[in-house]
Amino acid sequence: MHPTEKAAVSTRVIGLISGTSVDGIDAVLVEISGTELDLKVELLVGKTYPYPAELREKILAVGAGVAISMAELAEIDDAIAQVFAQAAQNIQIGHQLATLIGSHGQTVYHRPPKEGAGEQRSRGREMLTSHSALSTPLGYSLQLGRGELIAYLTGITTVSNFRVADIAIGGHGAPLVPRVDAYLLSHPEEGRCIQNIGGIGNVAYIAPRHGDWLSKIRAWDTGPGNSLLDLAVEHLSAGAKTYDENGNWAASGTPCHPLVEQWLNQDYFHLPPPKSTGRELFGVTYLHQCLKDAQGYQLNAADILATLTELTAASIVHSYRTFLPEMPQRVLLCGGGSRNLYLKRRLELLLASIPVLATDEVGLNADFKEAIAFAVLAYWRHLGIPGNLPTATGAPQEVLLGEIHQSQS
Repeated sequence: MHPTEKAAVSTRVIGLISGTSVDGIDAVLVEISGTELDLKVELLVGKTYPYPAELREKILAVGAGVAISMAELAEIDDAIAQVFAQAAQNIQIGHQLATLIGSHGQTVYHRPPKEGAGEQRSRGREMLTSHSALSTPLGYSLQLGRGELIAYLTGITTVSNFRVADIAIGGHGAPLVPRVDAYLLSHPEEGRCIQNIGGIGNVAYIAPRHGDWLSKIRAWDTGPGNSLLDLAVEHLSAGAKTYDENGNWAASGTPCHPLVEQWLNQDYFHLPPPKSTGRELFGVTYLHQCLKDAQGYQLNAADILATLTELTAASIVHSYRTFLPEMPQRVLLCGGGSRNLYLKRRLELLLASIPVLATDEVGLNADFKEAIAFAVLAYWRHLGIPGNLPTATGAPQEVLLGEIHQSQS
């Protein structure tokens, strides 16, 4: 059956994701119809389910590079799958049940490919028998929360492990949401930047929707989003807080611009896209270096938070000005950072006359957009529609994303 025939009837799908901030599991129940340009998504309900405190600490430790045994890794993998499955069951209470789950899982490790990996993989399968086949290493990304276990526990067919197919052919496996953004948030005449601010920030530049517009889309990870801010808040409050609500603490301080300029010299900000990053770079070690750098400026806690917030805003704007073919006519924010009012004000100031809105204001929930995207990616995988965008991930071609685990019910 052709994908358009399968998509004629709407499908009820659950989307699940926990980002690099490890805040909890974002779960959505959505109704999806159409395929690409005619894609329609209705959000029925969205909720965030916090991790059990002990499991969250273990996840953060693994993400920070703490050594654990394979047995411990297996236990964490199982535990994440169980809480994801519970979230999927809870989100359906009071609603007609879903027939498909798209679970991104929990990223605990991400290694971008070396330059040239995609070109090397595209030279042919004959390289597989050569000792030099992987002389330019591919990327690697590990998401815990076994899809097959989620399918078994929920009785619902589950698509998971979305990143590996793109990585296998030389892509970064990230960002994966831009193709969804293109069909849900593009505009006939307006170039837009869809800026997600989770633990890590990522942007999708969506060209005006005419001509060969899909080939003009660009996307990459801009750098730190909330990752350094959340770590700093926990450090500066001695564990009393885990995030800066509305950016109020940072707003009471003054950013140190010489420090921001120093930090913007970091190599990652100057790498050309496609590129991806994670807590492996912008994590605890990076924060400690930032705090060390700040010692000579006699900054108080609020000043430090204001300066780290400025780094997130400035790195986003620097990324636009350096790598976009042209500046957007509108910026649409999503993710937890879109609720940080101080960060939003700093972005507005640095972007001058470019309007900065949340995706809510154009009809797509900003808090749950990533979970919605993985519901769509699962839906596309079910229909046999590619989910990656080569101009975003650096892969040499489009591929089907995700491994399908059939329910046993």
